[in-house]
Amino acid sequence: QVQLVESGGGLVQAGGSLRLSCAASGRSFSTYNLGWFRQAPGKEREFVAFVRSDGITYEAKSVKGRFTISRDNAENTVNLQMNSLKPDDTGLYYCAARLEYTSHYDVPARYDYWGQGTQVTVSS
Repeated sequence: QVQLVESGGGLVQAGGSLRLSCAASGRSFSTYNLGWFRQAPGKEREFVAFVRSDGITYEAKSVKGRFTISRDNAENTVNLQMNSLKPDDTGLYYCAARLEYTSHYDVPARYDYWGQGTQVTVSS
């Protein structure tokens, strides 16, 4: 069983920055494939970014160049640095883990474990 706990959300003005962190349990953290998703009220859960167990990263087109995902295997954390935030980035941000790699890393149903989410609100 893997437990994921997100932190770092908050209220920020447009153009500002936030750094989200997700702490994971488990002895095999370095082998996990990890993603960030977000969900706005009334909308479906949306892919944001993904980092493979080997460190290769992928970002959604809507955040590319503004958001950076990274992992720290020594601390068992995955981070999401969010810069140049826009009101459209508002939502509940979730961390997710999959034990085996999948090319469908942007599909929520492919993940084995989820955190409880942390709220990000960007004001205009």
